Amino acid sequence: MEKEHKLKEIACVFLKLGITAFGGPAAHIAMMQQEVVIKRQWMSEEHFLDLIGATNLIPGPNSTEMAIHIGQDRTGWKGLIVAGLCFIFPAVIITLFFAWLYKQYGHLPEVQPFTYGIKPAIISVILAAIYPLAKKSLKSLQLWIIGGFVLVLSLLGVNEIFLLFGAGIVAILLHVMKKQQTIHSFIPAVLLQISDSNSISAKNLNLFLIFLKVGAILYGSGYVLFAFLDAELVATGLLTRQQLIDAIAVGQFTPGPVFSSVTFIGYQINGLSGAVLSTIAIFLPSFVFVALLHPLMKKMRNSKSLSAFLDAVNVASIAIITTVCYEMAKDSITDWRTIIIAVASLIFMFKFKKINSAFIVLGGGLLGYLLFKI
Repeated sequence: MEKEHKLKEIACVFLKLGITAFGGPAAHIAMMQQEVVIKRQWMSEEHFLDLIGATNLIPGPNSTEMAIHIGQDRTGWKGLIVAGLCFIFPAVIITLFFAWLYKQYGHLPEVQPFTYGIKPAIISVILAAIYPLAKKSLKSLQLWIIGGFVLVLSLLGVNEIFLLFGAGIVAILLHVMKKQQTIHSFIPAVLLQISDSNSISAKNLNLFLIFLKVGAILYGSGYVLFAFLDAELVATGLLTRQQLIDAIAVGQFTPGPVFSSVTFIGYQINGLSGAVLSTIAIFLPSFVFVALLHPLMKKMRNSKSLSAFLDAVNVASIAIITTVCYEMAKDSITDWRTIIIAVASLIFMFKFKKINSAFIVLGGGLLGYLLFKI
């Protein structure tokens, strides 16, 4: 009974996040932190940080993988499936609706007045979430220095995967030198521990294989996804560039994972069956990767070398999220209206720590709509 109750809780939390989580992976993770750490206390800040670090080390959509990690942490493999599907499902349904509208009428509805206010509000949600996480992750002078270097290099545009693995490797080397261990004893330990017929048409099979490959190898944000899809779909004539640009727009103004834009793309290429198979393919590797990685988390923490690696990856993750926040602010906080929305949202987030961040995002959207008309 207790396990069933926990599964219902997980379903409710991630369905709500799937409906209200706007703004990309950094914002989604910030909202998850508020729901599962601050509000429900399902885990500590430190463990949540470890999950962020682990998520950043594997390919696929980060916020979806965080949802899957949290579900597995809470109730095992059933939680893994429930959390992942509940987080993805609302975004897929909303995106499918927009895909149908687009196919019928050839254009998207006007949403600029709402996104105008949502974006600065989302930045405040992210800042309020990373502040306590940063305090927990910066446990030593060494981690402060690593974090500082990662932040600077990230702002300079260095690839985030190099930064994450680089930070972890530097931390391990420093730990090895400090403990005067040999590299020969260290490397094996690392390697050991990181150890209907229409529906199956040729076009659908091609779509499935393309998106399965993307889901299995793609690191980075949704914007990297679109660059990849330009080469895979636009260059091969399966999709027009305008359709891809419109898919990007749908991914930006709908809640939930940005990768749900693939649902829109699949629908444009081969209707409902294309949308369903494309969606399954892009998200399937994430479930597999998390299922394989999650059991290793405790072993990593119990190993001093790998614990140092994870600490550094956590700090690097926070630095990279800070860079994402800065880039978002440059694009969205551009006048006195957006400054007002950002500051008001930040005050509310810090003053009322248990306020549901969805209200902040929706409030920002409403305020943006009203101010946009001035």
